Amino acid sequence: MQLFQTLSNRSLHKQVLLLAIPMVLSNITVPLLGLVDAAVIGHLEHAWYLGGVALGSTMISVTFWLLGFLRMSTTGLAAQSYGANSKHQLGLVFTQGMAMAFGFATFFLLFHSLIADWVFSFSDASEQVKHYGQQYFSIRAWSAPAALANFVLLGWLLGTQNAKAPMWMVIISNLTNIGLDVLFVLGFGWKVEGVALASVIADYTGMSFGLYSVWRKWQADQLPALVGLIKDSANGLSRFVKLNRDIFLRSLCLQATFTFMTFQGASFGDDIVAANAVLMSFLMIISYGMDGFAYAMEAMVGKAIGAKDRQQLNQSLIGTFFWSFIICSILTLVFVLYGSNMIGLITNIPQVHAIALLYLPWLMAMPLVSMWCFLLDGIFIGATKGREMRNGMFLSTCTFFATFYLSAAIGNHALWLAMLSFMAMRGITLGVILTIQWRQGRFLA
Repeated sequence: MQLFQTLSNRSLHKQVLLLAIPMVLSNITVPLLGLVDAAVIGHLEHAWYLGGVALGSTMISVTFWLLGFLRMSTTGLAAQSYGANSKHQLGLVFTQGMAMAFGFATFFLLFHSLIADWVFSFSDASEQVKHYGQQYFSIRAWSAPAALANFVLLGWLLGTQNAKAPMWMVIISNLTNIGLDVLFVLGFGWKVEGVALASVIADYTGMSFGLYSVWRKWQADQLPALVGLIKDSANGLSRFVKLNRDIFLRSLCLQATFTFMTFQGASFGDDIVAANAVLMSFLMIISYGMDGFAYAMEAMVGKAIGAKDRQQLNQSLIGTFFWSFIICSILTLVFVLYGSNMIGLITNIPQVHAIALLYLPWLMAMPLVSMWCFLLDGIFIGATKGREMRNGMFLSTCTFFATFYLSAAIGNHALWLAMLSFMAMRGITLGVILTIQWRQGRFLA
């Protein structure tokens, strides 16, 4: 009866959708960007261009997204500060986050050449794929200051329950990237260099809009002056660092699985790594679509915990799970009915299309299996429970590698089986932890 009453609450659905839909729309442009990258490169004469972009972009994504804790921790802490109506703490979260972002970016720029040499030394890809992968990495590295600052900007804006500004920030950035992709690659013939340069320019465009959005919010809410916040930046820094440490370790495990997916696929041959790149673009559609609802969950849960409102927390969980199930059911249907056509839009290389079609059923099963881990991530990020996320991800990563090595005889199928098992275990571990803490009354504490 209580569940039915909650689902009948129109204001709850409105709140969920007002936060989630803008983020879903903006996030969908991210895999759309990946599809355009794959399409403009996939229609060149050799598969190694596509393989090189897949390898190089995976490496840069691993490097940047290992620092994705900047967005997650900022969202949770900002949402709790917003729920508690603490303007000083809300400003402090932004100041600390931006300082860490620029610090990490400076370190990365100083050592990115050494990082590239070390990382690519582990790849079993062909020399052509490695060459173009390193070419992409060396150019894209210069977007680090903007890319890391964007994590903080997105997290802080979302934590203040503002989904429209992050939406436009991501959309503007990705549409800029898509337009420059077409111009640089198809217009100027710059191939891999063009794709990388387009991403660099787009990251700085997104950062500019994000800073403007934060400035407007800062003025509207009359937050404290930055000078005073900078002087007080050491206050509460230990909690920020500890949370970031746990989410970093969690992200390290997550990226280990996706990196292994690309590198192991590369060892199966250029055509398979190219086909996996196509299918991973579809997986990104699922991930970024579901992340929109996860982001809504982060903001709503963080606000409820900051306000210490158990009823609001309970309603947030029910409403978000309801809409996520609907979206994932639709995604499953789309992959079943139109998966083959979607592959054809990305590449016209016959052998790559045929291989991608062979492994497409794994993507059909992915949405409903993976929705739980995305939403539970949102719950724990909003609650700033980094230790639990870290432990759950460690167990899930062990499951990924165990599944692959136990089924390695089936080749590339083993990779996709391991990925599906990994997504399922992420949901199971966090679901068990949430259930235990909820029953013991410790989750809201």
